[in-house]
Amino acid sequence: MSSNKYRILIIEDELNIRSFVKTILETNGYQVLTSGTAKQGEWMVTSHCPDLIILDLGLPDMDGVELIKKIRKFSRVPIIVLSARTDENDKVSALDFGANDYVTKPFGTAELLARVRATLRNSHHNTELTNGQYGKFVVKDMEIDYDRRIVSIKHQEIKLTQTEYNIVTLLSEHAGRVLTYAFIIHAIWGSADSGSIKKLQVNMANIRKKLGSKPGDNQYISNELGVGYRMYGNE
Repeated sequence: MSSNKYRILIIEDELNIRSFVKTILETNGYQVLTSGTAKQGEWMVTSHCPDLIILDLGLPDMDGVELIKKIRKFSRVPIIVLSARTDENDKVSALDFGANDYVTKPFGTAELLARVRATLRNSHHNTELTNGQYGKFVVKDMEIDYDRRIVSIKHQEIKLTQTEYNIVTLLSEHAGRVLTYAFIIHAIWGSADSGSIKKLQVNMANIRKKLGSKPGDNQYISNELGVGYRMYGNE
């Protein structure tokens, strides 16, 4: 029996991939449950309460996005999609309906493990944040003081507008998760129009400039092209 406190559920119909991912996770100390169908996977979520789900979208009995919708009706368990679908619309749909991350096949072992660690770590942080146990968020040398509504780098306050601050805190509250453009726009402005994405991009450009990010240097926030933005989690 593994000594790792984290239990991961793999929902994947291809036996070779399911076995491969199971071996990777167990070798790294995780407890692993597996399912080859959406129906069985949904039952295992309710009966075994996993800490993380790794989900394929192309399941034989239900599209994976539909399963995400069903799970999100009763659980906030983090979900990493592991899929051969590379179309941006598939990624956006899965993320919009509640997936925390999206990894495309074929994938590297190191990348998958890094995504698992980051998702588990940030899920733990976000739970504590929701419960009011933390008043600060720290990533690298950037700190967000939620109580004082201050963002600082190396203890120097960064002057952000109200909208910029709201975007930064939204990303931090979902650190490690890709937030789609639509998700951010709805959370910040409440509604969308033809200029919403451009408005978000302008704000993000200003934020990254103020945080000292240079072109190609995304030490705090990354842009998932055509999909959305992700704030890196605590290392």
